[in-house]
Amino acid sequence: MERGEESSRSLSEYQHAQQQQQPLSQCESQKRRDWNTFSQYLRNQRPPVPLSQCNSNHPEPPAPCTCPLWQAWGSLDALIGRLRAAYEENGGSSETNPIASVAVRVYLRDVRKCQGRARGIPYKKKKNTNPTKASEVSSSTIHFS
Repeated sequence: MERGEESSRSLSEYQHAQQQQQPLSQCESQKRRDWNTFSQYLRNQRPPVPLSQCNSNHPEPPAPCTCPLWQAWGSLDALIGRLRAAYEENGGSSETNPIASVAVRVYLRDVRKCQGRARGIPYKKKKNTNPTKASEVSSSTIHFS
């Protein structure tokens, strides 16, 4: 490439070319795969759901879904986090992000409870009921049970 051609390239073209040459991190690669899978899912709905019209109600399942029992809650939570970030990176607004909706958070909470009950472990939110006792314990003290 001649020097004149190189200088005539816009900065954004140069940055885009640089990004294409650098390998993606494992996290970024996983996020891209998740986003592509989610986008394909929306395209396969009948009728297809455009991203701009996607909300937490797409689709309404015809029967109760057992899927939450197939994947650990932590994995689902991580997937939701990656999709939430990818939505905004792909032009979606944080104010309209369907993946960040209250309905999705409630769904994740219900999955966590359901999986806990299936394992015989009831989920209880940890609360510090006695703040004075907590302050009495030294941070350097290690307790083994």
